[in-house]
Amino acid sequence: MTEPLLAETDGAVRILSLNDAPMNRMSLEFMDALEAEVNAIAEDDGIRAVVLTSAGDRNFSVGMDLKQLPQGIERLGSAEAVFEQRLRVIRNIETMGKPWVVTLFGYCLGGGLEIPLGCHFRLTAEEDAQIGLPELDLGAMPAWGGSARLTKTVGEAHALDMILRAKKISGPEAWRIGLVHEVWPLAELKDAARNLGQELAAAPAAAVRAMMGVIIDGEDKPLEDLINAEQAAVKANRGSPDSAEGMRAFMEKRKPVFNQH
Repeated sequence: MTEPLLAETDGAVRILSLNDAPMNRMSLEFMDALEAEVNAIAEDDGIRAVVLTSAGDRNFSVGMDLKQLPQGIERLGSAEAVFEQRLRVIRNIETMGKPWVVTLFGYCLGGGLEIPLGCHFRLTAEEDAQIGLPELDLGAMPAWGGSARLTKTVGEAHALDMILRAKKISGPEAWRIGLVHEVWPLAELKDAARNLGQELAAAPAAAVRAMMGVIIDGEDKPLEDLINAEQAAVKANRGSPDSAEGMRAFMEKRKPVFNQH
């Protein structure tokens, strides 16, 4: 049996690849491996950014391997427990304080969109991507937080349009409605994601974590609370090694080198 998740480290970037080409189904084994990686990355100060992609160039993921659901229920005790693992993993990605970059290409359906919705930067291919939550076509509904995160990301109107009509949208359309951050030719997509991962990993890690803490879920909080959280982060960062390095680099007219302490 092949490894369900391939992992490598490039400097301060961890690169994870779903390994079930061409469809890249999110099997029980994949979810176990992803959860283990998420937990390890959260505790590893040497990893400052993550790139999530998939093997091959056909599809990011068609989502959950539905044929395994009975096995998952037997293993974990209930369908709710199967979905709870996925909810937990996505929430831990979202809140760990390290930026995740994900590539969307080919089919990105069901869980193949729900996990990316928990990531912080979504890059898509400009050709042949089909992105959506089409569970209603099966008489089901998104169960990994997809409806909530899609609504937060693109707004109620677009979320209703995509989910109730089981739409699969293109990469350019996903960019138009604010679902993704960048659109790239498929041949350049994975390199673009790696480059963005390196860019984010080079930023001052403590400041990145603090800003992510302020911004994530921020739209649900009063403005005054957000300003107070920002000011607390600014106070904590003042006088830090990275703050001092940034000022020195500015005065010396050079690029700062962070995370050296």
